Amino acid sequence: MSENRIKAAVIGAFVADALSLGAHWVYNTGVIDKKFGRVERYYDPLTSYHKGKKAGDFTHYGDQTLVLLESMNGGGFDAHRFADRWRTFFADYGGYFDQATKSTLANMDAGNGLTDSASDSDDLAGASRLAALVPAYHDNLEQLVSAARAQTRITHNNDRVLLSADFFARSVFAVLGGQPPQAAMQAILDAHFSDSSIAPLIAMGLKSRSRNTREAIAEFGQMCSVEAGLPGAVHLICRHADDFETALVENVMAGGDSSARGMMAGMVLGAAHGMEAIPAAWQTGMTASRRINALLDHL
Repeated sequence: MSENRIKAAVIGAFVADALSLGAHWVYNTGVIDKKFGRVERYYDPLTSYHKGKKAGDFTHYGDQTLVLLESMNGGGFDAHRFADRWRTFFADYGGYFDQATKSTLANMDAGNGLTDSASDSDDLAGASRLAALVPAYHDNLEQLVSAARAQTRITHNNDRVLLSADFFARSVFAVLGGQPPQAAMQAILDAHFSDSSIAPLIAMGLKSRSRNTREAIAEFGQMCSVEAGLPGAVHLICRHADDFETALVENVMAGGDSSARGMMAGMVLGAAHGMEAIPAAWQTGMTASRRINALLDHL
């Protein structure tokens, strides 16, 4: 397992979020075509949800992933440390507050405790931060899965979101260990999730490999929920298993919540192909590029 591919798992998730920003939450794919053409570079956001953001910035999902990465502090994951940093970050945040964030903050303010205040949101985004854990736990599956579930539970205490974090943690670990992405996900489904509530969603994504991405994601749903986002992310990984760049471009072109599903795909495909597969302009064009690289060097 190379440091190159470990780093690429993290950078892959971040560039997926940054690439999504321009068309994030644009559900009409005709509008994406008209306003952007093919989204192969970073753009200012089209919608008012990300008012004040600029090309190369992150959505609120990427911003939270960076908070998680910073909370690792050269060591392992600590739920209280992450929750405290997460709460402090949102105290003066100028970006978008989704319902999961609002609910969690309200629960914290009501005195429910930093690690006992999560919303019941079923958004995949709670799990999609997990790439930040990979540098610390790339060699310990049990710890990676535990940390992935724990970081998710800070904001999303929902069984299917927690299961999604578990599934993708196992997937990126297997791919870092040399397994092809689709084979890894199929084996993980069979061994660990066959009787779970997310099994049909994983299977849908796996079976859709030969389909056009925009059509497949339109059928799954473009929404934020696990119901839509999980099969969409699995589809992207399988359909574009050999092409990191195309996977993330096609993800954005499919519209809707392209960030959450894209971050999962970027993480797994980054782990599969390494830094060489990630366009240099995407790496350097991130506003937080130097900050992220400094944190990764430290970790």
